[in-house]
Amino acid sequence: MLLLSLALAAPADSPPPIPREFRAAWVATVANIDWPSKPGLPADVQKKELLDTLDRCQKLNLNAVVFQVRPMCDALYKSDLEPWSIVLTGEPGQDPGYDPLTFAVEQAHARGLELHAWFNPYRAWHPSAKGEPPANHLAKTRPELVKSYGKYLWLNPTHPAVQTHSLAVLLDCVKRYDLDGVHMDDYFYPYPEADADKKEVPFPDDDTWATYQQGGGKLARDDWRRAAVDGFIKTWADETHKLKPWVKVGVSPFGIWRPGHPPGIQGFDQYAKLYADAKKWLNEGWVDYFTPQLYWPVQPEKQSYPKLLDWWAAENTQKRHLWVGNNAGRHAPDELAAQIELTRKSGTATGNVHFSMKALAGAKAVTLAKLYAEPALVPASPWLGDAKPSGITLTVGAGAVTVVAPADRVLVVQTLAGETWTTRIVPVAGGEVQLPFGSARRMVLTRVSRTGVASPPIIVQVPGPGGPP
Repeated sequence: MLLLSLALAAPADSPPPIPREFRAAWVATVANIDWPSKPGLPADVQKKELLDTLDRCQKLNLNAVVFQVRPMCDALYKSDLEPWSIVLTGEPGQDPGYDPLTFAVEQAHARGLELHAWFNPYRAWHPSAKGEPPANHLAKTRPELVKSYGKYLWLNPTHPAVQTHSLAVLLDCVKRYDLDGVHMDDYFYPYPEADADKKEVPFPDDDTWATYQQGGGKLARDDWRRAAVDGFIKTWADETHKLKPWVKVGVSPFGIWRPGHPPGIQGFDQYAKLYADAKKWLNEGWVDYFTPQLYWPVQPEKQSYPKLLDWWAAENTQKRHLWVGNNAGRHAPDELAAQIELTRKSGTATGNVHFSMKALAGAKAVTLAKLYAEPALVPASPWLGDAKPSGITLTVGAGAVTVVAPADRVLVVQTLAGETWTTRIVPVAGGEVQLPFGSARRMVLTRVSRTGVASPPIIVQVPGPGGPP
């Protein structure tokens, strides 16, 4: 087991405070961007690639992985609702011989990493996928719910059956897997397509619009579309928390809400084009963490990273987590470092999510290793509950303490050797971990609840010549 550690000087009687910062990477599976490296690999090769990815996350002192499990109305896990994804075997609907999400959850937790399952709620088929959707795909079983738009197939967000189906898929995954979070990115209504004359092509939802009007609906068409997306986000979050209150719900919208917000900002209008009122979701506190995709450099004024960061922070009136999305693949290491430092200095944003794992290599990995030199806990979410874990058992031997804590993801272990404290974040895989005393004369344990709330410190008396102090 690799234990993340950092030695810090601190007063001899008290350990240093435990750092808190969300550090994550998106692991994109659509079009095999990050994993698996190509479709059709044997299961053992796929597993090795995923283990290599998780090992790199651990080595970089990340503490979470955002793993894409539903790229296009398919599944990277065993599902009775949707077919196996083509990215696994190269054949849509074909069983890969194992459950990648079960494997990913177990292996992430064994490394002290949170696993957030990432879903695309409305994309039904991606142009990178060869051939036709399989017979049990929604495009075949319920073709009236699926629209052709550009080179893609999309679900119609305003169709009640679409909302029912997508919600059932998401909640089924929450029920059956030991997830730490669920996550959506910026694809709600699709980004606009253009015709041969470069005119924007309207999304083909005339059928549900006509039904709405015939039923006496009063909203304007754009507001009707936004209301459908709003309702889905709110219901998804509420129902997830009913099932498992500790599971964090996160959204990663396009980084600009509307041009002119804040003044001087220009660019794409997600409110008017994607029908995503992301500002409302943040203002209302519907989600537990918010990851606006601030994919632009620090300096340019029209899409200014610090200006947009400050604006989103000001809109976070319910004090949920603001964990910024950064495009590691687009920027040089120095730019990426500057963005992380600005996030830290903001005083309100408490972490970063990097797109994507593939980019966290070479000089960028070196940069992140320096910025993330010390381990950090995921910031707590006390609004999801602050009950401390129970059932811990400590058995102190001559050279180590054995800790049994089946409800815990990780323990914070702080040891004092001489006048130096060392802090480690130790995964409690299987509910048990053995902690050698080494040269320590004092050991302090802190348990962490499923919502990230820390317990009072537990002082372990170190036997032998070095302790107790």
